[in-house]
Amino acid sequence: MSKIYISENASPLLKDYLSGNNHIIVEIKSTDQVYESISSHPDIFMCRINGEIIQSENDLGYSYPENIKYNGVQVGKYFIHNTNFTAQKLMAAVNNAGLTLVHVNQGYTKCSIVVVDENSVITSDEGIRNALLPLGIDVLLISVGSVKLKGLPYGFLGGASGRIENTMLFNGNLSGHPDYISISNFIFDRGLTLQYFDEYQLEDIGSIIEA
Repeated sequence: MSKIYISENASPLLKDYLSGNNHIIVEIKSTDQVYESISSHPDIFMCRINGEIIQSENDLGYSYPENIKYNGVQVGKYFIHNTNFTAQKLMAAVNNAGLTLVHVNQGYTKCSIVVVDENSVITSDEGIRNALLPLGIDVLLISVGSVKLKGLPYGFLGGASGRIENTMLFNGNLSGHPDYISISNFIFDRGLTLQYFDEYQLEDIGSIIEA
C-alpha cells in the first residue's frame, strides 16, 4: 500500500483502479495560486526526491516561470529542471541527496518526462532528449501532442502518467497515441507492466505521484 497524489480532476476510473489496488489517494484540490489549467496538478506543487515529497508552501506565482518551481524530476542520480527557477527548498533537498543537476530550458520538466526507470525516460521535448542522451540515459522521443489539457492546445504525456510499483499507469487511452507501439515496447522491454483506460482520451492531470 502506498500513498498516491493525484488531481481531483482525475478520471473516476483511474481513482477506482488505484483504490482497488489498496493505494491511499490524496487528491490535490484546485487553487487560484496558479492558472486554471494546472491548478490541481500535483507536479506543480510537489516533487519527489529519493521517495520524499518536497511540497510548495505558498511560494508559487500564478504564471510561468513562477509556477514551475517544483516541476523538476529525479531520474536516477540526476535532477532535471530549468534550474534558473527551481525553488530553494527543492534545490536544498536535491543537494542533500547528492544528485547531479541537469539544466534544461523546458520549465515544465516533470510534465514533459515519463520516468520509466532510473535510466529510461519518454519525452516529446528534443531539448530534454539532447540533454539526457550524453548522460547514458535511454530516451524515447515521441511526437508532440495527442494529450488533452483543459484550456490549452495540448498537454504532456509525463503529466498524464506515473509509475506505480512495477506498472506504468496512464490517465486515458494510450493506444490512441500515434506512438503507442514504440511507447509500449519501451516499457515492456524494461520488465514493467502497462495500465491505461480505453474509455477516454489521454489527459494531462499533473502526473500520478507515488510516495
